[in-house]
Amino acid sequence: MHEVSIALNVLDIAIDNCRKSGYDRIESIRLKIGRAAGIMPDALVFAFDAVKTDTLAEKATIIIDHAPVGGSCNTCKKNFVSEETYVLCCPECGSNSFRINSGRELEIIDIEVV
Repeated sequence: MHEVSIALNVLDIAIDNCRKSGYDRIESIRLKIGRAAGIMPDALVFAFDAVKTDTLAEKATIIIDHAPVGGSCNTCKKNFVSEETYVLCCPECGSNSFRINSGRELEIIDIEVV
């Protein structure tokens, strides 16, 4: 379950930024996770809740914004966006020659601190 290591990294980044900015507590952390990132959001929230104990983020919540999968087809030259996790062919023409341009991201969007 790699969500634990992701939760630990997010927590470390958030705590480091909170301390550098002179704040005492983290209220929430907003993440942008692409649908094709291979991350299970429920498992990430569970892992974060487990690792935040006795830290500046002890009462913090994780807010997840999902990013769709986007790509461009090499055959029909059209761009596409899909809410599906897996794209096996171009939704416009059915070609299996396409490039995924977005949907794999994992970003900290903002950290609410007090």
